[in-house]
Amino acid sequence: MSGHAGADARSWDAIVIGGGHNGLVCAAYLARAGLRTLILERREAVGGAVATSEIAPGARVPTYAHTVGRLRGSIARDLGLAREGLRLVQPAARTTSLRADGPAITLWGDVARTATTLAPVSRRDAAAWAEVDAEIRALAAVLSLLHGLTPPDPSQPGAADALAALRLGLSYRGMTEAHAHSLPRALAQPIADFLDDRFETDALRALVGVRGLRYSALGPRSAGSTQLLLADAAGNDGGTAGETVYARGGPGALAAALVAAARREGAHVRTSADVVAVRAREGRVAGVALASGEELTAPIVISGLDPKRTLLGLLDPEVLGPGLGWQAGNLRMGGVTAKVNLALAGLPAFTGLAGEGAQMRLRGRLVVAPSMAYLDAAADAAKYGRVSTQPWLEATIPSLVDPLLVDGAGVSGVRHVMSIIVQSVPYHLRAGSWETQREMLGDLVVRTLETVAPGLGRLVVARQVLTPADLEAQLGMTEGHPLHGEPSLDQWFAWRPMLGLARYRMPLEGLYLCASGAHPGGGITGQPGRNTAREVLIDARRQRGGRRP
Repeated sequence: MSGHAGADARSWDAIVIGGGHNGLVCAAYLARAGLRTLILERREAVGGAVATSEIAPGARVPTYAHTVGRLRGSIARDLGLAREGLRLVQPAARTTSLRADGPAITLWGDVARTATTLAPVSRRDAAAWAEVDAEIRALAAVLSLLHGLTPPDPSQPGAADALAALRLGLSYRGMTEAHAHSLPRALAQPIADFLDDRFETDALRALVGVRGLRYSALGPRSAGSTQLLLADAAGNDGGTAGETVYARGGPGALAAALVAAARREGAHVRTSADVVAVRAREGRVAGVALASGEELTAPIVISGLDPKRTLLGLLDPEVLGPGLGWQAGNLRMGGVTAKVNLALAGLPAFTGLAGEGAQMRLRGRLVVAPSMAYLDAAADAAKYGRVSTQPWLEATIPSLVDPLLVDGAGVSGVRHVMSIIVQSVPYHLRAGSWETQREMLGDLVVRTLETVAPGLGRLVVARQVLTPADLEAQLGMTEGHPLHGEPSLDQWFAWRPMLGLARYRMPLEGLYLCASGAHPGGGITGQPGRNTAREVLIDARRQRGGRRP
């Protein structure tokens, strides 16, 4: 491989398609290993879903993802993100359930504090909190190990798979007997059943349970939703309360740190570079073609796009073949997530949340999902192509933690910004289109928030509504799915994105998948990017040794 800084700008050792956070992570590791690496991003800026944008003059808001706490700490340390100016803030309050008919419930990072907070609501739940938190941390620790592994290929098991199985086995044996018995059942269990066994307060079950549903089409009675809760807790200290970590300056600060780190390691970045095809020659990757007509060569190409867009959009059908093409076409991608951002003239007053310390409780994630039945009804509506009249919401008010987001916004009258993830909003509408329904969705979200914050609508100075169709158009997410495909058990681990392609290697030799559609799945973790880089480098070393990967 060339590795020479003055080499032809049309010829590279590795090309990464897409400058999302996983693509940046992957490129940084490859460049560090000496591969001359180019990142090609279709948009004018890198970062993908990790972005900050201006919603009103002087006021900035997390455009898509609103927290970054699932980013693997080992990746941040490896890539020296703190050196590049990344500053993370973790409030003491992790998440709060906002209710119209009762006091808000706040879960804190401190386990004992949460138990004390829960005591007036339910003495039984307060007594159980520490034990359940320890259980979820223990189960999530095994998943964290699993997330760092390359899934096995059942048709070609190797020594590395045996070693990985041994590591998992040792981790499993290190658990208490109760936790070891709990893990196999929990992975397939509906989140409603898992939490019904542990807590008696419905509002508390719903507050914890949303983490098993966020960004997916699953409902609380769907098999495998507990696995998503455990995955959300893997690799961070969230436990049962969940993580809430902000990047100062908004999520875009993480993107800036990642691209700076990738460049420091030697990677090159091109924006406004739309890749329309992966070129092949003699059965392996030869490079890529851009929409401009330009052709770039490389023996290694890594796609940061979703698997359906990668396989069906970039590869020649002859390379894919009819069987694999049919499987790729059947990947379940239908997104049910929207995003609404608000610029506010003041801090809303929330029902059931007043007195000393109220503002501190608003610094974490705010959830509008008062019961499991509420979650169930919202998921049911989306399943049939309808937007629920009572969608469940997860919101943050990042300006409480990072006042610089509204620094200089006085001219527009903005004092705070609010970032709202809206769930159970189907990409495929039964009636109408998102072109005509966008403002209806914005109105619905404001009305829903007013059930727990009366008068909030009068504080709205500006708003931004991003439907699933917008996520597809702006971020290239097929059918607007933030996780690049459903994270259900049939599209998980050795089946993600599909059986036979879970080891990051795509059907064309030299082509890899590095984003959320690959194991271990979605969220701002960076893990798929790092795992893919490891496998690329393993294959590169084998090729240099004269053997096929």
